[in-house]
Amino acid sequence: GSPASVTVSNDREAIMKAIYLLGADPYSWIYGEPERQRIAQLVDIYAPPQTPDSVAENPAVLAEAEVLLSGWGCPRLTAELLDAAPNLKLVLYGAGTIKSLVTDEFWARGIPIVSAWHGNAVPVSEFSLAHILLALKSVWQHVHLLRSEKAWRRLPIAGGYESTVGLVSLGAIGKIMVQRLHTFDVKVIAYDPFVTAEQGAALGVEMVSLDELFRRADVVSVHTPWLKETEGLITGAHIASMKPYSTFINTSRGAVVCETEMLDVLKDRPDLVAVIDVTYPEPPAPDSPLYTLPNVLLTPHIAGAIHNECRRMGQMMIAELERFLAGHRPLERLAREQVAIMA
Repeated sequence: GSPASVTVSNDREAIMKAIYLLGADPYSWIYGEPERQRIAQLVDIYAPPQTPDSVAENPAVLAEAEVLLSGWGCPRLTAELLDAAPNLKLVLYGAGTIKSLVTDEFWARGIPIVSAWHGNAVPVSEFSLAHILLALKSVWQHVHLLRSEKAWRRLPIAGGYESTVGLVSLGAIGKIMVQRLHTFDVKVIAYDPFVTAEQGAALGVEMVSLDELFRRADVVSVHTPWLKETEGLITGAHIASMKPYSTFINTSRGAVVCETEMLDVLKDRPDLVAVIDVTYPEPPAPDSPLYTLPNVLLTPHIAGAIHNECRRMGQMMIAELERFLAGHRPLERLAREQVAIMA
């Protein structure tokens, strides 16, 4: 079909003008061919895709933009950039957190901004769930045993029946994790200072202290946002208190863990396994024990949406654009106070 039209203030019908502004690779990941075709049916893509560099060279290209289609690599929404886009009515950010994007000047203008952060939560939950299920069988401990000793024997396992999974934080990803874990015969406990015991019970989760969570869980999966208050939240003492042959999984941010303390414990506790997808700094220093400790499974920040998985977020932006054009409030419109708690 032809691009949808909306009524503008002078009562004439006009097709909204839109432009892509993000990194070159994220553009191809988030907005694949099917997504671009659908977007072109909804709005007038009046210029080629832009990058931060191209807009810095020619800010006038933004003059007509009413809708900004974006994602990773979008430049900061400064007063200067916004002045170059005086007609801007909607920002669609087909990625996760918008912390590095928004400014006081942006919020002051009241332009709605939509993020696909819940879409990015899906692959993180899939990655985490896979490792939780493997951890309940002590898979990586067995892999190391067979590789290092060629010893064909079984180590203790918690198993997938009436074992305990501990979640640190019940935000967007944590809540998806709860839903996924409820399809298995495991008990879910969680730590989140912003969730009451009653709210947890409604989700089917027992809320506990952070110390208790590490003591009781057979596997701990971290989903807390990186805030000033959460830096170093998880200490070596927490890791040291974990049960024999348990597993620690971090797919949130490296800074929430006292990494040096964690590594000291892992050296002393070869029975434990740490699945580490995020580090601080990122990447780790070349001489970091994260690369070489046999009980660390290190991956290069792959839990979140990568390559074709990003198209889910592009599809979310299309749904939000359709809602906006139909005169409805976007489902994932972000308020300023939400940004602080985004992972």
